Amino acid sequence: FSEYTVMHVGCVAKINPEAPLDKVCVLSCGISTGLGATINVAKPRKGSTVAIFGLGAVGLAAAEGARISGASRIIGIDLNPNRFEEAKKFGCTEFINPKDHDKPVQQVLAEMTNGGVDCSVECTGNIHAMIQAFECVHDGWGVAVLVGVPHKDAEFKTHPMNFLNERTLKGTFFGNYKPRTDLPNVVEMYMKKELEV
Repeated sequence: FSEYTVMHVGCVAKINPEAPLDKVCVLSCGISTGLGATINVAKPRKGSTVAIFGLGAVGLAAAEGARISGASRIIGIDLNPNRFEEAKKFGCTEFINPKDHDKPVQQVLAEMTNGGVDCSVECTGNIHAMIQAFECVHDGWGVAVLVGVPHKDAEFKTHPMNFLNERTLKGTFFGNYKPRTDLPNVVEMYMKKELEV
């Protein structure tokens, strides 16, 4: 909200001067983080199935990354069913509220997808959601990406067989984008109406 700000040159990105600042300001954090977590880190193939844990701003951007990548099924997981309608605009095709099931979400997803999703992106910071996101990906090729920041004392616990069965667990900061060089391209995606904000 400042009128003037002194910044280090390394923290400044030159963007399209036509871009509306009240809209593109959200690209410099949460939107790029979620979008990049899917496009740059999970890298879903066209026609794949992607699970998004958490449908806040970051999760919606992650869903949009799955849509842009050509995923055929984008399953949103959130405890708040009021978010489901909005999430359709960003690409979600199906929804799960964990409260509606008496079995673990990863088991529900495995049953829905014949063994597990191709990719998952966790955007909650909840350690249980992180474990579920990893355990819901398919043996042999599934990739789970952790985006949310957990409590400093949280511990990630899973059975070692989940790794031996060739599942991949990755983490990301800012969606593996480099702000100075990549943010102008994300702004251009918005300007070309390729990106919902």
